[in-house]
Amino acid sequence: MASGSTMMEPICLIENQKNQLRVNPNALKILQENSQPVVVVAIVGLYRTGKSYLMNRLAGQNHGFPLGSTVQSQTKGIWMWCVPHPSKPNHTLVLLDTEGLGDVEKGDSNNDSWIFALAVLLSSMFVYNNVGIINHQALEQLHYVTELTKLIRTKSSPSSGEVPDSANFVSFFPDFVWAARDFMMELVWKGHPITEDEYLENALKLIPGENHQTQKSNLSRESIRKFFPKRKCFVFDWPTNDKKLLLHIEEASENQLEQNFQVQSKNFCSYIFTHAKTKTLREGLIVTGNRLATLAETYVNSINNGAIPCLENAVINLAERENSVAVQKAANYYSEQMAQRVKFPTDTLQELLDLHAACDKEAIAVFMENSFKDDKLEFQKKLMETIEGKKGEFLLQNEEASAKYCQAQLKQLSETLMESISRGIFSVPGGHNLYLEARNTVERSYQLVPRKGVKANEVLQSFLQSQAAIEKSILQSDKALTTAEKATLAERAKNVATEKELALLIQKVQEQEEKLKAQQKSYNENMAQLKIKLERTEKTLLEETERMLEHKLKIQKELFNEGFKEKYEEINKEIKQLKEDNERSKIYSPENISKLLSLAETLLTGVCWGVKLITEM
Repeated sequence: MASGSTMMEPICLIENQKNQLRVNPNALKILQENSQPVVVVAIVGLYRTGKSYLMNRLAGQNHGFPLGSTVQSQTKGIWMWCVPHPSKPNHTLVLLDTEGLGDVEKGDSNNDSWIFALAVLLSSMFVYNNVGIINHQALEQLHYVTELTKLIRTKSSPSSGEVPDSANFVSFFPDFVWAARDFMMELVWKGHPITEDEYLENALKLIPGENHQTQKSNLSRESIRKFFPKRKCFVFDWPTNDKKLLLHIEEASENQLEQNFQVQSKNFCSYIFTHAKTKTLREGLIVTGNRLATLAETYVNSINNGAIPCLENAVINLAERENSVAVQKAANYYSEQMAQRVKFPTDTLQELLDLHAACDKEAIAVFMENSFKDDKLEFQKKLMETIEGKKGEFLLQNEEASAKYCQAQLKQLSETLMESISRGIFSVPGGHNLYLEARNTVERSYQLVPRKGVKANEVLQSFLQSQAAIEKSILQSDKALTTAEKATLAERAKNVATEKELALLIQKVQEQEEKLKAQQKSYNENMAQLKIKLERTEKTLLEETERMLEHKLKIQKELFNEGFKEKYEEINKEIKQLKEDNERSKIYSPENISKLLSLAETLLTGVCWGVKLITEM
């Protein structure tokens, strides 16, 4: 059952002390204990622009993220507030409030860039909070978005071609919302009313010109358009015209706020709740609270080590942790289900193996659901080895339970026989025949005992072998038989014993074949589920690629219409490179099929040691 986190107040997730970033262990613990999918909304903007107030409204509270009423920035680092999502059951809404950009008290402007980059990397919806209209100055203040190309990497080893690594940002960047605060202008364009979204899109159109200011604001425009395919704009009036109340806005009741602001803020919150997506990574990997903790830790460690946060490395690091947990979760599931379903001893070995096959199939599904990017199949192989070992333990328990039960039954059934032997009942003329009748009665009664299990014949054989010396003694002392008759009966007893030993040996060979077939079935199930998962992953990647292509074609068309031929050609190169990369990375290309089969055979040989014997029989 997924567990969520409900926090009464925010906590600092990423501390920013003396321009040194550090993940707060207490905040990490909160996320690590949350296995629910997360919708992560981050807000950034210049300091003292009311970001925290908006985030408090998303949390349904007036108080929470500190607001302050002076020109001094209140929020340091990145603060987190986890609340139940109001419209997505079993999801957690994670609100991230970042420290204000451009704080005059900070000496290192690079620190702002890292805060901005982390907000982009961790969120599924990114809100840029700005006071006033969207103009050259506002876009210049958003220069941080242009610096992302230097601060974020999608691949650990980017291609050395002409197309930059940032061309892939669109595949994992969050949705973008521009919140224009204290907006006093009418939404009119060329004499006609326009929507807030149209206002934003008009503001993001590139402006012809070669001067530095135009180039700088155009760079921000271009980056927003390229990196954030889904954009939304909200404009907000002043919350109140009462300056004293404005300074302590967190104390204001709803009816003290301006009517327009109430409507605007409700629309903003409604949009966030409805449209902010569950945080996902490449290949459709859903981010849960504990996965978000790993991502935050990985990114901050990279920054502190002087490296560039890399999405691919973060996913690999996440996979290392998650896949180990997935193996354990699947193995535990197998053990629990087997313990519930198996009633020792099973009547036949096949009965136990059928239960194993069902639990194994379900356990593999648990692993597939919780694992990802197991490219070398090392974790799937580990799961197969683990389940094979656990199956061996259940087989052993089954044998021990069968042996114990059969021995108890034989002991009870043979009490009269053993008592007669000890009393010398068969030490008379004709005693050998009496002994055989008594022993056969025990054997017939034993055969009628239900659900003796896999050790039934072996235990009986052991009992009969223990009786061999007794029978021989009774036979030799039976004065009613001639020497020739004794020899014949002795030979017959020897032949019967040999037949029973041969029957037992045949049974063991058949059981071994059943076990080998079970291994083959387990292997086939592993590969079948793996193939389904790979096909699903390929479909997801294809959909991602198609969305990226669609977005780039849209930008290309816009640049052409706006007359920016050189930038049009740049996008054209990105489109061409994207198509080539997609073709090379297809999971079911001949090269990858060969690799998969080779890897599968290694896995087969390593775990299912007897499968080849079956296929050759």
